[in-house]
Amino acid sequence: MDRKALGSVRCSVARTAAVVGDAWTMLVLRDIFRGRRRFDDLAESLGIARNVLTNRLTTLIDEEIVVRVPYREGGSRERHEYQLTEAGRDLRPVIQAMLAWGDTHRPGPGGPPVRVEHDGCGEPVRVELRCAADHLITRDEPLRSVHTGA
Repeated sequence: MDRKALGSVRCSVARTAAVVGDAWTMLVLRDIFRGRRRFDDLAESLGIARNVLTNRLTTLIDEEIVVRVPYREGGSRERHEYQLTEAGRDLRPVIQAMLAWGDTHRPGPGGPPVRVEHDGCGEPVRVELRCAADHLITRDEPLRSVHTGA
């Protein structure tokens, strides 16, 4: 099944994967969350081909995950940077969960390369799964899917 077909499947995971489900897109989002918002900065940081980066950014714009915002530096031509929309900012726990999973299951020979800390207190950030009643859900606790008819 191709990406466009995934977008029409009656499954939110499949529709999300159709938008952000490739490695380059997730790495572009990771770097934007880290404060790299300009095309050249993203290209250099990622070591990504410019046409691939253009393609991924275009998809993120089309899907309203990022917006292009113009800027101009002293005497230069107008350029654009990429800023997260509300939908984009809502992907933060997804990126953080992927980081935590990678740190645990694919840490590399020297261990995890980065530790994300809360800027306010310096403590490590962790992702938790909670229900609407604020109960912590453990990784082995069963969940059930209730079809809504939508």
